[in-house]
Amino acid sequence: MKIVVFGANGPTGRLITRRALEAGHSVTAVTRRPEEFPLRNDTLRVVGADVHDPASVDEAVLGQDAVLSSLGVPYGKQPVTVYSEGVRNIMASMTEHDVRRLVCVSASLADPGAGPHGGFFVDKVAGPIVSYFGRTVYADMVRMEALVRASDLDWTIMRPNGLFETSSVTDYRMAEGYLNASFTSRADLADAMLRQLSSDEYLRKICAVATVAEKPRILQLLLREGGGKKAAA
Repeated sequence: MKIVVFGANGPTGRLITRRALEAGHSVTAVTRRPEEFPLRNDTLRVVGADVHDPASVDEAVLGQDAVLSSLGVPYGKQPVTVYSEGVRNIMASMTEHDVRRLVCVSASLADPGAGPHGGFFVDKVAGPIVSYFGRTVYADMVRMEALVRASDLDWTIMRPNGLFETSSVTDYRMAEGYLNASFTSRADLADAMLRQLSSDEYLRKICAVATVAEKPRILQLLLREGGGKKAAA
């Protein structure tokens, strides 16, 4: 399969790209700084593009079978548009070139009313802190989700919880819409996104994905999130 990965140079994007190549797919990795992309492969094409630029997005999408988006930006006070404007341009190019399958990353905090996420500390302390620092990011994720859900593409929206690192893919869980869990490893998220390309279980649905076998240190996670690291990618 020919896959284009937007946000390919983020932590999750690199994992998606690596696993897709290992699975035998041909991958177009899209990043604003192609010279910094660390992966090399005969079936990998690295493209410099900005999702705010429709022409460069169009060039990346042309000829693909599926689009995976792991776009992410740092937390900050300024309004964020990369998710909503990015997916708008991506979907326009997909429609133009008859590319149907879209899998994109959002976050569980895009719908804070869905349910609890792992106990008192996470729900009453950690969650509100992360929501405060990431409020502009999550607001734009909400806009992105609305655009995707209104489209007629074959989409799946992935909603992880607090992202952290594991050395490999674990025995993670997926469910439609919501999981009462606190964290998602990037390796599990990348694997779950690629699984959508060969499954219609979550076609035109929101897919919650959560890691249950391992957990990060809470303080370390809070310091990373509060310090302005990337929210999704």
